[in-house]
Parts: sequence; structure tokens; C-alpha cells
Amino acid sequence: MMNSSENTNTIFQKGERAPADYFTGTVWFNNLVPADEVLNTQIGNVIFEPGARNYWHTHPGGQILIATAGVGYYQEKGKPVQILHAGDVVKISPDIVHWHGASPDSTFTHIAVNSNTQNGIVHWLDKVTDEEYLEGSA
Repeated sequence: MMNSSENTNTIFQKGERAPADYFTGTVWFNNLVPADEVLNTQIGNVIFEPGARNYWHTHPGGQILIATAGVGYYQEKGKPVQILHAGDVVKISPDIVHWHGASPDSTFTHIAVNSNTQNGIVHWLDKVTDEEYLEGSA
């Protein structure tokens, strides 16, 4: 039996640890489809260990998140946190300030589809504070 900190998504390899410069906690990234000039799309499988999340950021070309395992959080600046479960899909318009990650008690895995990469992939902003993060678990 797997506990809540184990990854239940066995389709893709775990990948590389995401850089601590843009993530709080332990996050793994597997770049499934690198950005190129033909498809202008990048697709990655991202695994957040419990409590892990990325910093506030934007995507100049927009992004689609497809939740595949666990319980996660997604929040746009100025809006309430959304709870995500396997099967949920979030469409993020270009340049929307947001963050996403795992809930405090569950690993969370999603596929991130970054579209229109000719416009840029990501612009990192400030760290999500513990207070901002914990609003989602209240």
C-alpha cells in the first residue's frame, strides 16, 4: 500500500529535481516534449511532494494543467485556491499570475502543457508565502 507521500503515477519516469530557485519543497520534472520551432509546445510531467509548490509565475503563451494523481492546489492572483484531483483540467490564459502545487497531505502530479512557446515559456515571480499557501488548506 502506498502512503500519501508516494507517487501513484507510474506512466512516466520521475525526471529531474526542479530547481530550488523557483520551487518550495521537493518537485520532480520530466520534460516529455521539449519546446521546438515546429510545434511551439512544451509538455512536462510534474510531481509535487506533499506541501511542495512553485513560485508565482506567468506563461506568455498560456498553459494547460492536467491533474493525474493526488490532491493539488491552483491559484490565480486575487482569487481563491482551487482544489485539484485526478482528471481536473485547468486552462490558464497567457500572462495570468498563478501558482500550483500539492496539498499539505498528498503528493500531486500533473501534466503541464505550455503552448505558444515562441512567446516564451515562463516568467518567474515571487515565492508563494506559507500564509498564501495555507489559505488553500483552511
